[in-house]
Amino acid sequence: MNDWPEGWSDNDRGNRYGGGSASAQPESARVMRQVRRGPAAPPHSPGVPQQPSYAGGQGHGDYTNAQQTGYDSGYSTGQVYGSPGGPGEPGGAYGQAARPAPNWRRRIKWTAITLVTVMVVTSVATYFWADSKLRREVDLSKVIDRPEAGEGTNYLIVGSDSREGLSSEEKKELHTGSAEGKRTDSMMILHVGSNGDTLISLPRDSDVEIPTYVGSESGKTYKGTGRHVKLNAAYAEDGPELLVRTIEYNTGLHIDHYVEIGFAGFANIVDAVGGVEITIDKAFKDKYSGADFKAGKQTLNGEEALAFVRTRHAFAASDLQRTKNQQKFLAALAHQVATPSTVLNPFKFYPVMGAGLDSLIVDKDMGLYDLGSMFFAMKGVNGGDGVSMNMPISGSSGGNLVWDKTKVKQLVNELNNDEKVTVSSD
Repeated sequence: MNDWPEGWSDNDRGNRYGGGSASAQPESARVMRQVRRGPAAPPHSPGVPQQPSYAGGQGHGDYTNAQQTGYDSGYSTGQVYGSPGGPGEPGGAYGQAARPAPNWRRRIKWTAITLVTVMVVTSVATYFWADSKLRREVDLSKVIDRPEAGEGTNYLIVGSDSREGLSSEEKKELHTGSAEGKRTDSMMILHVGSNGDTLISLPRDSDVEIPTYVGSESGKTYKGTGRHVKLNAAYAEDGPELLVRTIEYNTGLHIDHYVEIGFAGFANIVDAVGGVEITIDKAFKDKYSGADFKAGKQTLNGEEALAFVRTRHAFAASDLQRTKNQQKFLAALAHQVATPSTVLNPFKFYPVMGAGLDSLIVDKDMGLYDLGSMFFAMKGVNGGDGVSMNMPISGSSGGNLVWDKTKVKQLVNELNNDEKVTVSSD
């Protein structure tokens, strides 16, 4: 019985591999049924591949026919599974479409839009949060007979000895005493203009005349009698409005904005910013303020900073030296707050902002822009971009410091005209 397919014989096998011949040489590869590529898919069946047909021919004729009809095993092109392209190409190996390249331009665009949106929302929220914290309690519209406003902006910055918010233990720790009411511990005029900023300290012992004024609470008019007092007495008599009225009357300088901070607020700001670095020229002690400082560069915490700016009994020219120390420290504080480590760190920036805004008392027309302008002007003065000075003094009378009227007139004229300040002081 012949087991070979019809039309095949032993002679057709020859000496080929795989034929079961008794020859010592292996048989040649058996001719297998071949895969023929059929004709293209008919027009009415787009995209449907032609199924391969299997040759059932006989002998060598089938092999020859396979070659003539375009036989292709697919192995020579890597198209093992009948895919139209090679590996890595669209529709390549295994019949899978290649993943499209990411659109980086689109991704960058939407990332930028998201970041800008977050920044805008955060900025707006921060603005309204900060604005809501300002204590606009001073009404400058109650001040009468005011001089005309000049060029630039004038801020009256007051440090009061208010113990508001302090416990008995904190009063003892900060050496504030327990006096009722509040008085001014420091007063400064900051002029912000186009020809440089000027910070002028007004000694609390300055001799001034109390003019006619309208009571901030009673609304009554109190006639001036030519009465001379120390400048801080005006604040003690009728608060910020009378203080502004007195300074404007005795200088002729229009005050645009009022800013006040008490003991507790000052100490809290210093602690919130992590302390303020300052260089103390000469060691000094003062049992009244609790000051005990060595000379040299050092970082002061809130308690130490308050002692530094309040000390006056340790100096011969007590009030004048104290105003210089106050200017020096406030400028250093402004510089410390404006450092990138504070501004760019939300865990430090918001506590500092909160401590400062909770502690400030300002006039009803003060806005965040005005407050920021004041702050950066003080920072500029510390950096050498402005002038820092005391009100010019000519002598004393009854323990009060008398201003040099000629120099004060020249100084006020330069400030009103926003000119570079040329007046000097001790």
